[in-house]
Amino acid sequence: MKILRRCIALAVISPLVILLAAKPGADDSDKPLKNHTISGLVRDIACPIQNKESTARHFNRDCALSCARQGSPLAILTDDGTMYLPISESMPDTDQRSKLMPFVGKYVRAVGDVYERKGLHAVVLKEINEDTTVQIQGDAFKQE
Repeated sequence: MKILRRCIALAVISPLVILLAAKPGADDSDKPLKNHTISGLVRDIACPIQNKESTARHFNRDCALSCARQGSPLAILTDDGTMYLPISESMPDTDQRSKLMPFVGKYVRAVGDVYERKGLHAVVLKEINEDTTVQIQGDAFKQE
């Protein structure tokens, strides 16, 4: 009886597993999430990649500003650690730094079309505004 139940369970579950595995993920979709809202910190990309303690609400503002002024690529870092890189709507791509520079070190709400591929996230910014309701600690990790 136990063996029969296991066989029936496998017969029911196996096709579902195969269907889920064969279903293409949103990760590889060529279609963007239209007018998607992203909330996070505008900053350079280097520190949160190299320093796991640096988060969207706990970071060193002076370091982020310095890196941004030196030309480091900019991104929006969300609370879950996802980084959204700004891209243009056109091809070839055009520089988007001017849209983000006024917001470096600030928590923002951005609206745009989001693209995802193989773990990389990008956004075509349509609107970006500072979100002053979010508490951030921008003086973390001060170097003495």
